[in-house]
Amino acid sequence: MPVRTVGEQELALLHHIAENGPATVGEAAAAFGAPRSLARSTVLTMMERLRKKKHLDRRLVDGVYRYRTRASSEELVRGSIRRFVERHLGGSIVPLVAYLHESTALTEADRRELEALLDTLRAPKDTESGR
Repeated sequence: MPVRTVGEQELALLHHIAENGPATVGEAAAAFGAPRSLARSTVLTMMERLRKKKHLDRRLVDGVYRYRTRASSEELVRGSIRRFVERHLGGSIVPLVAYLHESTALTEADRRELEALLDTLRAPKDTESGR
């Protein structure tokens, strides 16, 4: 089943709901839409599109629909990165790593975290436990 793409604004709304918990359209319009000058109807349209794309669920609570994400904020980021790598880098992370290598935006803390991740990749796999 093909993944339905999510635009930047939709992704930002998904992150907002993932980080702040289930929300009604009114709550999302006030907290997410208003600072971006988005009308309530626009936020409703976005939320319904995200529901149809299976990124949001909704449940009737006290006569009002509350929307929640199907994935955590962290899972949303991982999925976005995976789709970016597949779509724009032909599935290879090498160009991304090369960019990071040349980037001046990496902090020392970022570098340490990346090195720790590489160490886990280099570690021998535990074959007895199925890893």
